[in-house]
Amino acid sequence: MNIGGTMYKNILVPIDVWEKELTDMVTPHVESLAKLEDARIHFLAVIPAFPYGGFESGLSVADLEKRLIDSTKKELGEIIRKFSLPEDRADRYIVIGRPKDKILERAEAISADLIIIGSRRPSISTYLLGSTAAAVVRYAKTSVLVVR
Repeated sequence: MNIGGTMYKNILVPIDVWEKELTDMVTPHVESLAKLEDARIHFLAVIPAFPYGGFESGLSVADLEKRLIDSTKKELGEIIRKFSLPEDRADRYIVIGRPKDKILERAEAISADLIIIGSRRPSISTYLLGSTAAAVVRYAKTSVLVVR
């Protein structure tokens, strides 16, 4: 898609590995733009940071993070395989932190031309608490395609 002369060569696609419905929504858009633009797709899975106190599992913070990263890596790999994309045009990243912050940081790091993110229809909780997609749209320095 060449809108107003804009070319999308680096596309960031944040993926919530536990929200299959959101991934299914963005898949056709990612595949179409990747083919039209011969773009590199950067998949990003963000493991939300959470307070580590109060766990009685006996796991250290490092062990818990390793388990979360390993499980996310497995899920993300399975999701990416479902996309019809050449392997040499897809990168993957897994980070821990606030999703909005990590998405914006990665967009800047890769010089993203476009961020494609799935979003549910707004609800009262979204209006009160805000959503990751809304925050990304608000603060991104690049174009954002929100898919519903």
